[in-house]
Amino acid sequence: MQSVHFASGPDLMQRKRTRRRRAGFTLIEMLVVLAIIGLISALVGPRVLAQLSDSRERAAKLQIEAFSSALDIFYIDVGRYPVQAEGLGALVRKPSTIQVWNGPYLRGENVPLDPWGNEYKYVSDGKTFSITTEGPGGSNVSGQP
Repeated sequence: MQSVHFASGPDLMQRKRTRRRRAGFTLIEMLVVLAIIGLISALVGPRVLAQLSDSRERAAKLQIEAFSSALDIFYIDVGRYPVQAEGLGALVRKPSTIQVWNGPYLRGENVPLDPWGNEYKYVSDGKTFSITTEGPGGSNVSGQP
């Protein structure tokens, strides 16, 4: 027959302390971790947001350059740039006033929006053109031929 030993006194208290230590994190440990995470996000967050803003502006400039190239091909085919009334839509759909049109000059069924979700502003008299976008908070990003 085996003897059963019941813990009592100091032995029982030692087991409870050990169990409590292994049970989880203390409030102070959790607050220290949250403070460290807060400091890291305060230091890194603005840099990440600045990079995002810079990359959107670069993307807008690249899109404007792509529009300029497509407009140059349109000019070679038609003999003029799309007038302001035709807009950039003349690069994806044939205007009714044009007889020779070898488009579409852009991929897709519609003219892409700028990286902020707005339409590009196109100004042209048929001989020259200008493409701009409002950008973030109204700051102007533009492209000229």
